[in-house]
Amino acid sequence: MPEGTTLEQTLRVLDELSDHVMTLPQVKDVELYAGSAAPINFNGLIRQYYLRQAPHHGDLQVNLVDKSQRDIQSHDIALSLREPLQAIGKRFDANVKIVEVPPGPPVTAAISAEVYGLRYQQQLTAAQQLADVFQQADSVVDIDTSIDAPQQQWNLVIQRNRAMLLGLTEQTINQAITTATSGWDVGYLHSEQQKYALPMRLRLNSDYRDQLQQLLVLKVRNQQGELIALSEVVKLEKSQIEQTIYHKNQRPVVFVTADMAGDLDSPLYGLFDISGRLNETQSNWQQKFISEPTTPATAQGIEIKWDGEWQITYETFRDMGIAYGFGMILIYLLVVAQFRSYSIPLVVMAPIPLTIIGVMPGHVLMDAQFTATSMIGMIALAGIIVRNSILLVDFINQQLAEGLALEKAVIQAAAVRAKPIILTGVAAMTGAFFILDDPIFNGLAISLIFGILVSTLMTLILIPLLFFVLKSRKLSQSAT
Repeated sequence: MPEGTTLEQTLRVLDELSDHVMTLPQVKDVELYAGSAAPINFNGLIRQYYLRQAPHHGDLQVNLVDKSQRDIQSHDIALSLREPLQAIGKRFDANVKIVEVPPGPPVTAAISAEVYGLRYQQQLTAAQQLADVFQQADSVVDIDTSIDAPQQQWNLVIQRNRAMLLGLTEQTINQAITTATSGWDVGYLHSEQQKYALPMRLRLNSDYRDQLQQLLVLKVRNQQGELIALSEVVKLEKSQIEQTIYHKNQRPVVFVTADMAGDLDSPLYGLFDISGRLNETQSNWQQKFISEPTTPATAQGIEIKWDGEWQITYETFRDMGIAYGFGMILIYLLVVAQFRSYSIPLVVMAPIPLTIIGVMPGHVLMDAQFTATSMIGMIALAGIIVRNSILLVDFINQQLAEGLALEKAVIQAAAVRAKPIILTGVAAMTGAFFILDDPIFNGLAISLIFGILVSTLMTLILIPLLFFVLKSRKLSQSAT
């Protein structure tokens, strides 16, 4: 809710939301938390929900029936709830977000933009404009900013000169105001039924505490014993509460966050859509995807640092790509040591790039996203493929050592080794089927199943052909 919303209003919105949620047959029960955080879980730990203590914060925990009692997955239920719940929230000026447990990578938001600038007010204006661009992007939902809602406050300013003339001190005036609003412990009641002394607090009735004019009517006794109304020495000034200034790496920053929901579920599509729109509308803004933000070159410049799942995705695939490259180098060196040749390892490793022919179409056929676990599957495929290739090449060398012709050795190796290679591939594919429906490791299963299927067939055909071409060329060169 907007900052300054009462706890009762927040609870009223939660009641409205829970009434709609309970109409779904897949929902078992709900838990409402108004003005306090829910018991800490993965969301609370990563997205810092456990820090929520303000009256304008509310949390609705939705517990579903067991998956055996429903035909719809929790993700689809969350997607169906977003639009009606947000419609209810708009009636109360509330920002309703739908967050799944677990939400995915450990980030505060799927799409996160950090706005930097030379002046904080400039950053606030730029963040509002960026939020408008978020609204225009396709499938981008749950848009929010770290900007506080405008809040008015009344300052009670003591007119010191007039107070001195009337014989009042600032301490007397402050004590009177504190007693009327917050209360003042004037004494303690000691009783045999109470273990600790019970404070006796003096303050105005709640009906009067909410009315500033009633507060100014109060009279305070001065040093001469005269009663002076507070309105004689105190005046009301209306102002606005200053914005909360957030810092990251000791630099003021404003956050704009969002999530992605729709046909293209990956937040990267929404991020690049927003980035393209910014290039058209705000060409003087600098966008940083990888490097850390720096001080803008001009006073009018705004710098956007993209964070969220993009940062996790980039770091994950960067590190895995480096690991994949080191793995290829180590495999090459091991095969060189095995066959004592620099060209045969290239033949052995030739089917490795061909796994993409199976992995990528496999994700398309299964309507799945290429995730970090998919990359892990591709790294695992490299070892499986090289093992099959070594079996073929080693058998061909054995046949050649026995005096068999190159053509017959190649054909016989493919025929003899086909059955164990295929059985090994089928065994690995069968094991991957058991994690195919897992929401996290299904990418690993798809990579293994389709990668092994294609690579096994390609290995039985490609390795004998490449080995035959390589050996035939060497034999012809040696003959000449």
